[in-house]
Amino acid sequence: MRGLLVTLFCLAEASAIAQFRNIKLTEASAGAQIPQSVSIAINQKEQKNILAGIGLNTAKYTLDSGRTWNESILESPFGGYGNPTVISDIKGHFYYFHRSDPGGLGPNNEGWLDRIVCQKSEDGGKTWSTGTSVGNNPPKDQDKQWATVHPKKQIIYTSWTQFDSYGLKDTNCHSNILFSMSTNAGSKWTKPIQLNQTPGECMDDNNAAMGAMTAVAMDGRIFATWAARGTIFFDRSYDTGETWLTNDIAIGKEANAGVINIPGISRHSGTPILMVNNGPSRAHGNLYIVHADQKNGEKDTDIWFLRSVNRGDNWTLPLRINFDEPGKHQFMPSMTVDQTTGSIYIVYYDRRAYDDLRTDVYLAYSFDGGSSFREVKISETPFVPNESKPFADYINIVAIGGIITPIWTRMDDGVSSVWTTVIKDSELSRAK
Repeated sequence: MRGLLVTLFCLAEASAIAQFRNIKLTEASAGAQIPQSVSIAINQKEQKNILAGIGLNTAKYTLDSGRTWNESILESPFGGYGNPTVISDIKGHFYYFHRSDPGGLGPNNEGWLDRIVCQKSEDGGKTWSTGTSVGNNPPKDQDKQWATVHPKKQIIYTSWTQFDSYGLKDTNCHSNILFSMSTNAGSKWTKPIQLNQTPGECMDDNNAAMGAMTAVAMDGRIFATWAARGTIFFDRSYDTGETWLTNDIAIGKEANAGVINIPGISRHSGTPILMVNNGPSRAHGNLYIVHADQKNGEKDTDIWFLRSVNRGDNWTLPLRINFDEPGKHQFMPSMTVDQTTGSIYIVYYDRRAYDDLRTDVYLAYSFDGGSSFREVKISETPFVPNESKPFADYINIVAIGGIITPIWTRMDDGVSSVWTTVIKDSELSRAK
């Protein structure tokens, strides 16, 4: 009997360790915009302050490590049309990047997607500036931006896709990757420069140039990735963004990855996520890329991890992050590096446990610079998406000081909602 009680106690303890409290941030309501793509950031000066960017122009923020949350709505003369990217700089200021919609009419407005907008909060997400913008170049459309920040300075970087005409089915219509930076905390932006030499097409599919993302090393060197025509491209600048490589470096192929067919998901983009390790470890300076693709078949989407130890000159062969048996879908990954420890965290959707559309959320993590990974399920219950309903284009994750905060969208009975959880790295250590 004593042995049985000990066994039951150990099982209960393991279950408690493996389960993390899920926090619902928002849910779609009648007549409201559906909360789709999401982004999250932790205040670099005050880690109890966490900010989520949701939907078209909504911010959710907490000042007490996620116990309670408040909401603020961003307003700008440039309008707001979602695809949020939120980051924090070394002074603890938040930046919320999004697409534009000055007329508030969406695709019916000629000014829709005419620029990339950046709004700033200096009070933890409570209030926001009306914003600055970059990339206005009519009649071309600006879309799919991402942003990052210098690890030691208030220098902000953003990259995005410029479409000659978004969605136009014409092989002569091009999409290109643009880059700009602000050396004065988002007040003004440098003239955009084009990073790619090989243009994509304008249809938002595998042939478009999209998913542009930058990462900045401690010495200020800038690295960039994006996907176009089934290929992952890499670029870099060693002079603070003034000049870049003469030719795009193709570092990998993506099988069905630009827009992946996932049953139950109306749309999925498998574009690459780029990070640099600025942490105090032997992996300092390493570059990492994670992406999803279907190189093992359309019924087997996997998460793949690549690493470079020489600033992108060479990359490892893709490492499969999900350790389940072949034949299931793992998709829509996001990655972060805790720059205070060097630990790597990857969040993604996962269907390994089911033969239908039920979907969990998993977290993979590495404490050895990406040499090995472990996985843990972080969603409390599975959800079932509805392909007729819009879903997320991406999810996100951030980690600072041993605090890991992923954010994701789920769907229950056709209703979308946004969720997060706050995890300590020590909890993952015990779960090993």
